[in-house]
Amino acid sequence: MSVTESNSFSARVSDAAAMSAEQLRCLGGSAARSPIGVFDSGVGGLTVLRVLCRQLPEEAMLYFGDTARLPYGTRSEAEILQFVREILTWMQQQGTKMVIMACNTSSALVLEKVQSEFPMPILGVILPGAQAAVQTGRRIGVIATPATAASNAYGRAIAEIDACAQVWQVGCPEFVPLIEQNRLHEPYTEQVARHYLAPLLDAQIDTLVYGCTHYPHLEPVLRRFLPPTVRLVDPAQSLVIAAERELEALGLRGGALNGKRHSPSPRFPTAAATRFCVSGDPHTFAHLSTQWLGYQPTVEQVDVARLFQETSVVGQSGG
Repeated sequence: MSVTESNSFSARVSDAAAMSAEQLRCLGGSAARSPIGVFDSGVGGLTVLRVLCRQLPEEAMLYFGDTARLPYGTRSEAEILQFVREILTWMQQQGTKMVIMACNTSSALVLEKVQSEFPMPILGVILPGAQAAVQTGRRIGVIATPATAASNAYGRAIAEIDACAQVWQVGCPEFVPLIEQNRLHEPYTEQVARHYLAPLLDAQIDTLVYGCTHYPHLEPVLRRFLPPTVRLVDPAQSLVIAAERELEALGLRGGALNGKRHSPSPRFPTAAATRFCVSGDPHTFAHLSTQWLGYQPTVEQVDVARLFQETSVVGQSGG
């Protein structure tokens, strides 16, 4: 996207933001019944959705997995920004009242940028994860995607909270593909995990942060060789607490929407209604996610890139 295109995009979003903010004020209670948007590159965000459904069961959810373009962790910042703008534009069109960026790579690289461009509250994973980490230990290891590790987002966030905490970060490029390919139970996955975590164990960490929302799916693998003294930190819990407070402060806590409820699962508590969408193959996502959801979801395919282009053309012709 060129500078001119970026400025044009910002102008269009500003117009939409003004309209949406006014709509929220006018709608009052009905805005509270709008869904919470949650997005990730794939099934990783389900670890956040699970906590959201447990803590806020009365809320409707809209989940989007950008499976056609994963993994995000090896993408450039410019690519991530474009992808996130496309997703947020679509989520805004779907009437979301808040968006949870359930993706550490996006949170590390573009959160502040898009927060200034869109009207709805957008929450990221890094700060809640850093806060949870310093409450847990002082020798903190972070496993993350290469992009998140290279950004030093966790290192900076933790240092701002506790300058005395020590942080070691490791990029783990193979984890997301292994999880998305449903290879968790293969011996190779444990071999890769042992390799990635070796420098952290050598540093004698007492805390390990999941610096990617996919990584809690690896917990059974990691537990096989991590010392019992190492405590695992999933930022999802702190993120959902922050989201709940934000909804309360804005008067946007909702009640259940009229819609189909899935049968409750002890592994995955049910929200009022959850709509699942992906950019890639919906059948692959439905099959893969069943092991964590406890049921096979109905999944829609949404081409957010094409819809964004169509929106851009309309915006340019109307400008």
